Amino acid sequence: MNEKERRQVKKVAKELLSTLKTEKLVLDWRKKQQAVAAVKKEIEDKLDQELPDSYIPEIYNEKCNLVFQHIYDSYAEDNHSIFEATA
Repeated sequence: MNEKERRQVKKVAKELLSTLKTEKLVLDWRKKQQAVAAVKKEIEDKLDQELPDSYIPEIYNEKCNLVFQHIYDSYAEDNHSIFEATA
């Protein structure tokens, strides 16, 4: 990947996380099959539309799975991440 593609990937990641946090990561989203499917679809659609062409189908599928797993593991409660400090 060149520098332009790296910037594009970072932009896509930020936009995707913002969309997920505002629209898809609702309270107890991991317990609702429809909500889980909506998160997966949003990830797949966004990455399909905006990842650089250098992402061949195999890499695209791998990235979709990795992103979903990260979101699933990191955002257990509504749109708050495990990385946010608790006060």
